Amino acid sequence: MQKYEMLLLLRSDMEEEAREAELKKYADIVTGMGGTVDATDKWGVKKLQYPIAFKSDAFYALMTFHADGAAVKELDRIAGISDDVLRRMITKVEEK
Repeated sequence: MQKYEMLLLLRSDMEEEAREAELKKYADIVTGMGGTVDATDKWGVKKLQYPIAFKSDAFYALMTFHADGAAVKELDRIAGISDDVLRRMITKVEEK
């Protein structure tokens, strides 16, 4: 299994419970497909460099996890169709 990082930009006007449920959904996808979530860092609301979907700020969260390629594809697919996700980026982390 490879180590990955997923950076999520969520709508800043979401309720705290909805935001936590959205982050838990992605963690559940990873664990449901045999991976492990190492950490979920919540960076908070930050101003965007340019507007995305007419929003000028977003809630940033970084999830670090170990999974296989199928789980990464599923995460990208689910995040792509979610209305609460403004942007997402999944990168492979080189372990030393």
